[in-house]
Amino acid sequence: MTTLREKVDVQAATERLNELGLLRSLSALNEKVVLLRLLGKLDDAFVIANEAVRQARFSGDREMALGARIRRAQVQQYQGKYPAALQELGLCVEEAQTHEWGALEAIATLSRGKVHFETQDYDAALVDFKAAVFLMERQGASIDQLESALVAVAVTESLLAA
Repeated sequence: MTTLREKVDVQAATERLNELGLLRSLSALNEKVVLLRLLGKLDDAFVIANEAVRQARFSGDREMALGARIRRAQVQQYQGKYPAALQELGLCVEEAQTHEWGALEAIATLSRGKVHFETQDYDAALVDFKAAVFLMERQGASIDQLESALVAVAVTESLLAA
């Protein structure tokens, strides 16, 4: 396995994106960011991600703003802007720790690990992946929710052993 990126049902993702149309609610913007990223429409995804971050900040909900920032950093990862993604995700992890937002901390940590993985910094990736598993377990995540983090740990360990 050389990638940890999600497999995409292009038709279903495109249909859902069309359903969202011109909706501008924060939840619609966040969903559009994910769909556009998965479909490889990265410039569009980044524009919408910035809009979602702005809207979340204006709402005053810092937790929602942090989630939007994580999604924006994931787009940067897919764009190959690894230093920017690592910096943003590092700040997101710190903010989540400060406010004890365990679920967001787990997502940001797992995402940062994926950036490390793509830059072939497998030692740093493994640290993040193991931390994400711990955080998810502490939050009471189901095995289905833990699966991607556990796969990431196994793949990274196998690469380090090779």
